[in-house]
Amino acid sequence: MSDEGNRDTLYIPAGLKTQREIYSGFGRKELRQAIFATLVIAAIDVFVSLLILNNLAIFVIVLFLGIFMSVMCVQKDTTNLSVLDMVTNLYNYLRSQKKYYYKAIDEWRWKD
Repeated sequence: MSDEGNRDTLYIPAGLKTQREIYSGFGRKELRQAIFATLVIAAIDVFVSLLILNNLAIFVIVLFLGIFMSVMCVQKDTTNLSVLDMVTNLYNYLRSQKKYYYKAIDEWRWKD
């Protein structure tokens, strides 16, 4: 009898989500991040648009753009990465060591 017939196979599902989502790629964690970013953008927008420029139209436009951008930056795609995650990964990569100093030797011809 062949061992191939009795072999157990491992099935790893693709795109499995660990948490419930409001819509695809946007769950409670992303909602909290988007709300926090919107509040920060709104505070800056109130200061600049209403107190300095005294222009309500600019305030509304910047507020809506801030809401849109905060949601788009934290929404995850099919690879389970958001724009914010990609920027964080790029930043960590740029800060990491890229030059490795070593002395190359010929492994087969040792010189004593």
